[in-house]
Amino acid sequence: MARAYEFITLDVFTDRPFGGNPLAVFPDARGLDTSTMQALAGEFNLSETTFVLPPEDARHTAKVRIFTPSAEIGFAGHPNIGTAWVLAMQGQDQQGRLVFEGGSGPVDIDVERDGDELKICRLMAPQSLKLGVAPSAADLAPCARLVAADIGRTDVASVGLDCVCAEVSLEALGRAGPDASAFRAVADRWLGPQGRFLLCLYARDGDQLRSRVFGPLYGVTEDPACGSATAALAGLVLQRDEATNNRIVMHMGAEIGRPSVLYAGAQRGDDGVRVWLAGQCVEMMRGTVTV
Repeated sequence: MARAYEFITLDVFTDRPFGGNPLAVFPDARGLDTSTMQALAGEFNLSETTFVLPPEDARHTAKVRIFTPSAEIGFAGHPNIGTAWVLAMQGQDQQGRLVFEGGSGPVDIDVERDGDELKICRLMAPQSLKLGVAPSAADLAPCARLVAADIGRTDVASVGLDCVCAEVSLEALGRAGPDASAFRAVADRWLGPQGRFLLCLYARDGDQLRSRVFGPLYGVTEDPACGSATAALAGLVLQRDEATNNRIVMHMGAEIGRPSVLYAGAQRGDDGVRVWLAGQCVEMMRGTVTV
């Protein structure tokens, strides 16, 4: 028998409507199977859609499954921040704290309020920083419609989702654009026929950073605000600078009309480099889907 499921959409990593990264949240997804969740994510066609389920561990708030239009992923920033915002609006946090069960491990989230008004959500990435070797500048450049000389150092960085990070100039960042066929060719050579990767181009802008993230193999041409990449970059910058801790402000999305601001920081500890990510949200729409 068909059932109506409530959804809420938000703009994440912004303090005003029509900015940031749109997200759809199903706050009670009990009864939906994996194929239906994937179909709904494709129907919304946003960077990600989340589905909230009861936790497997009673000490946690919820189990959260995250889908792009074409695949389920273990961790992403704006889906966790936006889902936390929705559940906090519903009063599901415990003294300003939530814990989500995700595919890459538990995600701890703190909620800040000013009276009854939500101000910001901050998460700790589920994994410590991991670095790897990325494809060369010559391989990656066609993926972003650039030439090899436009690209500086390349790395694979992850705090729960692998991301290829490539440093470029502000000028190159502005003229970049994704080429899906080049992505597929690189993925086939590097990861195999079913492989996927995100490409994060970033540039220094004074004491802040600007970035663009392309993920056509995930069904995301350009992500307006990618928290997993920003968190990974915060750790990568700290590792390169050989610092004890740092904080970055990331600007994204202006090139596609979705200006976004993300806050992130990293600190070095006994278990490696741990990263936090924070942002604001704006609720946009509510509705139901009958499936």
